[in-house]
Amino acid sequence: MSNLWSDDWDEGEDWSGGGGKSKRLPRGPGLGATVYELGPGNFLVYHFHHGMEEMLFVLRGRPTLRTPDGDRQLQEGEVVYFPNGPAGAHGMRNDTDEPVRYLMTSNATPGALVSEYPDLKQITAQAPTGSQTGEQLWLIHDVEES
Repeated sequence: MSNLWSDDWDEGEDWSGGGGKSKRLPRGPGLGATVYELGPGNFLVYHFHHGMEEMLFVLRGRPTLRTPDGDRQLQEGEVVYFPNGPAGAHGMRNDTDEPVRYLMTSNATPGALVSEYPDLKQITAQAPTGSQTGEQLWLIHDVEES
């Protein structure tokens, strides 16, 4: 059982790219959700997914959202949808002096998840299953500049 408002956070990986906290909520085979908190000055790396949609719910604070249309500050209670592919690219930062808490939901993808990080010039492939290396699949491809 999880609570959106508790300050109990998961240990481990920081998916924010900027020192954020997270807690995975109960999930099923086709739907997932995670609560994140970004302290002042922290950020979510600009990225998009292939084959996975996401939806953002601002629970607390006023994060600044970056999309292909530019930057804008979000309000508490605001909801934003991100389609898969480049049109759904998004990143977020906390330019305020207070923590920002938000909920991200997504549809689960079978097999590997492919994501792109335009600012980092990287493409990643991830899968929950083991690969031929015996480890969980996690590949990072650095895109060469032309």
